[in-house]
Amino acid sequence: MAEPTTIPRSEHKLSRRHIDNDALKVIYRLQQHNFETYLVGGGVRDLLLDRRPKDFDLGTSAHPQQIKRLFRNCWIIGRRFRLAHIKFGRKTLEVATFRKQVPPETDTERAAREAERERAKQKATAAGDRQTRTRLVIPRDNTFGTAEEDAFRRDFTINALFYDASTRSILDYVDGMRDIGRRTIRSIGDPNERFIEDPVRMLRAVVLAARLDLSIDPAVSTAIRRHRGEIVHSSPARLVEELYKIARSGASERIIHDLGDAGLLKFIAPELDRARSDALWKSLGALDSYRRRFDDSPPTLGNAVLLGSIVAPFATIERPRRRAAQEPLAKRPLEVSLGLLPIARRDLERLRQILDLQHRLADGHMSPRARQAIMHRSAFAEALTWMEIHRQTPELVAQWRGEATGAPSSPDDEQTRPRRRRQRRRRPRRGPGAEEPGPGSGGRGPGTEGPGT
Repeated sequence: MAEPTTIPRSEHKLSRRHIDNDALKVIYRLQQHNFETYLVGGGVRDLLLDRRPKDFDLGTSAHPQQIKRLFRNCWIIGRRFRLAHIKFGRKTLEVATFRKQVPPETDTERAAREAERERAKQKATAAGDRQTRTRLVIPRDNTFGTAEEDAFRRDFTINALFYDASTRSILDYVDGMRDIGRRTIRSIGDPNERFIEDPVRMLRAVVLAARLDLSIDPAVSTAIRRHRGEIVHSSPARLVEELYKIARSGASERIIHDLGDAGLLKFIAPELDRARSDALWKSLGALDSYRRRFDDSPPTLGNAVLLGSIVAPFATIERPRRRAAQEPLAKRPLEVSLGLLPIARRDLERLRQILDLQHRLADGHMSPRARQAIMHRSAFAEALTWMEIHRQTPELVAQWRGEATGAPSSPDDEQTRPRRRRQRRRRPRRGPGAEEPGPGSGGRGPGTEGPGT
């Protein structure tokens, strides 16, 4: 086993003051129970590049169930690889057990694994053991390893640095600190092999370089040009998730431009590649300017707004009522296409509502009642965000926000509020020897006549 290069605190600028306090608590508790635990990945990289990390992910030698025993606020997630999510209020810290690189599976191994998995399923079903069925995982991706093996299975050297909070030192197995100093993206191992293993790594190399203002190692650039067509074999769901991450990054204009230059965009979304023009750069630039005003992505910057910022410059989005008059919602073909990327119908329909509200938000002659009705539309907040990003009318946006702050609750909200169930008064039970209540008592006996009889 190779020993890592240990960089002491005096030789790097990463300070514990910039690390989330809850992340430090988790690190210290795991270390107190003799588990090797570090801050890993993008958190270390961003802090060394003087950037604010989006997440603080941890790596440890503890297995998921061992982590769960130490933290009551821990949930185990994942089928292919079990991860521990430790929740602190609305914040979630991801803790992953060190893994090692597994060689590609042969056809014989895959057939044996699938047969064993099917036998386990049938056995669990026959026994009626629901808990056993939910625990079925693919053990191949749960091959735990050491910190060194975990470092060598990562994609790029700048993402394979480990920070030890107890000694305040950085562990470097792959010369990642050198590449941090050079501001270079370099692959761990042969980039040709790594990109064939996971073609999404090519996209991530371009995204990292654009977002962090880094250069790409020539060997990585050559491998991207050679294997860029392999990106079509990636999961479409992963690719569309990466697209939304790009749109939320605050650097989408440069990233889309660089993906086009690298030749990846024409395989991922040829429509977007053909639409590279001033209209697209203006739309993405406006989106980036808005996103950079916030430390974190605001909740109103949802997928519909992001999708619209990407496709509106080259696609025609029909208004909702016009579409509804033609054919039912479930049978409508989507008029927006992005190559391999699956566009969720709900996101496109939401975008339709957002765009439909724009001319109404700009109408200064609406009655107060009509304005109240618009403010209670479900797409109102996102429509206002769209207007702020793309319409460049700050006074109008401020006016609507001021009105929305003091707006009363919607009448619909009152109607949909669950009614409190009225409880009926129950008569006291009478025992076997109890007398029937007389006419002077509160109840009516069998011979007591009620009013009106």
